[in-house]
Amino acid sequence: MRRRGQRSLLPWLFLAPALLLAVYFKFIPMFKGIRMSLYKVQPFLGDQWVGFDNYRKVLEDERFRDAIGHTLLLGAGGTFGSIALGFLLALLLEGQGRTLWLLRSAVFLPVVTATAVVGEIWRLLYSPTADGFINNLLGFLGVGPLPFLDSPGSALWSVMGVSVWMGTPYNMVILLAGLAGVDRSLYEASAIDGASTLQRIRHITLPALRPAMTIVLTLAAIRSLRSFTEVYVLTGGGPAGSTEVWMTRVFSLGFERNDMGVASAASMLLLAVTLLLTLGVNYFRRKGDR
Repeated sequence: MRRRGQRSLLPWLFLAPALLLAVYFKFIPMFKGIRMSLYKVQPFLGDQWVGFDNYRKVLEDERFRDAIGHTLLLGAGGTFGSIALGFLLALLLEGQGRTLWLLRSAVFLPVVTATAVVGEIWRLLYSPTADGFINNLLGFLGVGPLPFLDSPGSALWSVMGVSVWMGTPYNMVILLAGLAGVDRSLYEASAIDGASTLQRIRHITLPALRPAMTIVLTLAAIRSLRSFTEVYVLTGGGPAGSTEVWMTRVFSLGFERNDMGVASAASMLLLAVTLLLTLGVNYFRRKGDR
């Protein structure tokens, strides 16, 4: 009996450090954020209970509504763009060759590079002058120079390009894992039947990748809703608020206007949307598997 009891405790002993870190750094701050969203936070003067008034202020904030629109547009473009390119790269780099392993490692580098560093590099590449790297290349084609991040009409699309570039390798790795589980005999049978490459992808590859696609879609959508670092480094929400997204607006409310209660309410709304998005994707996935 003692041995059985000791064995049942072993998993909890291994999990204890991770659980303690999660409680201290994630769940306690989360509950404090919920509390702060219901108060007017006044350091040294005492917090004042305002109930859901902070949430009302967030929803009535015109800049916040604009930021939601920018977030949705950036998220949709970044999510579907990175999934499409990730799927294409997964098809091209699938295999066991050493050269393919090196190529996959090189392609994956943006994921392990600090987002702030990536944003700063792209800010330099997007230099609006004729001597800027991208504008210099476009000059050979007789195009440009383009303003990229300096124009309200192109800034959000330029940020979206960076989001796609950063998210594509991550999605590629997950889809590569999904491709490894596809039955190769199906490809051979379809080739014998005269199916084209596009037909094999449509009728064999994509159905087999449905679980992996669900994971990729969920993670990419959540990642796009929480976009902050790349936007902050590239544009800071400008020019003229054209790239302000949900998280940059939260940052502005909390650390520039020093209104931590309203910023906490905006963060709690983001948490609620993220949970609903995750639950919705899982619901439709289970419904599709039936």
